[in-house]
Amino acid sequence: MSQNTNTLPVHPAILEAIRRSVDEREFNLYPRKAGVPGLVEAILEDLGLEGFDVLLTNGGIEGEYIATRSLLGPGNEVLSTDPSFLPIHDQVAMSEAKAVEVDIYRKPYVLTPEWANASITPATKMLLLIDPNNPLGSSYTRDQVRGLSDVARDRDLWLLNDVTYRDFNKGHVLASAFYPEQTLTSYSFSKGPGLAGMRIGALVAPPGGTVMKALRRFDTNVLGVNVLAQRAALAALQTKKEWLPEVRKTCELNQAAIRRAVEKVDGASLPVYPSNANMFVVDLSETGVNPETVEERLLFDHLVHTRAGSYLSRRHGGKFLRVSFTVPESDAKRFASAFPAVMETLAK
Repeated sequence: MSQNTNTLPVHPAILEAIRRSVDEREFNLYPRKAGVPGLVEAILEDLGLEGFDVLLTNGGIEGEYIATRSLLGPGNEVLSTDPSFLPIHDQVAMSEAKAVEVDIYRKPYVLTPEWANASITPATKMLLLIDPNNPLGSSYTRDQVRGLSDVARDRDLWLLNDVTYRDFNKGHVLASAFYPEQTLTSYSFSKGPGLAGMRIGALVAPPGGTVMKALRRFDTNVLGVNVLAQRAALAALQTKKEWLPEVRKTCELNQAAIRRAVEKVDGASLPVYPSNANMFVVDLSETGVNPETVEERLLFDHLVHTRAGSYLSRRHGGKFLRVSFTVPESDAKRFASAFPAVMETLAK
């Protein structure tokens, strides 16, 4: 429950696609740079972005590396948030640029257009929109996405839309719907279908080839990405209507079980509930207990692995624990049993 990975049963068609690829020994040869037939088209169909350009990547995070290295330079600023997935901010720094972290550990727990406008400077080059947010599980309404897209357009910014957790949000809206000309969409198969270890994703760019040409300067995958992963990804998209409802149902049940456990602990709370991702944060600031210690005790005493907030927030990391719930219901129940017991012990 620490990585936001999906350890629920994988759809049989996905496993069969992997086995077939192995049996046919596709791993002996370099895959097509453009991807296995049908994969790019299936990604665009899933996103509703027909005609856009697609660069297959080793997971979504590699696409974000390519985007930040290609479009940023020394002295540039990227408008982002705190909390956030900080490894992307580290990638920004690789271009000698800086991530400006707007505090969203407060209602409405998303970056509002007003907060964005107040934080933009002449150095701002890009707006990073992670929707749903990791770790809060908060998501953006259609109007909020439109508002941020308008901010980016008005200021001539690139908009990097990380949609890693979109499968968990039934009402998700892409920024490309409002600002297609300068929006890059970072797409991942790690979470919904449970292919994190396969390392397969994509970076989707505006059509026409001009933006993609700039991105390819930092694309090191000249010989393509993992062919087994591509086969699994294609099968995942082809069977999405079959496996996604069950994943969402399990998430709802697990969220409820975790919530009941949190309610048993004085001072603990869930700032965002329900989550529109596959994780949320448990705020411990009123308990007086250090999240790092809770993470340690849950792991060593109960074999339940969660993640303390320091991984995801510089300002507020000492306040919360991140808990993922794309796990079997038995695992969520184990957390629900262990968490109150650990908190009671540490509060003494």
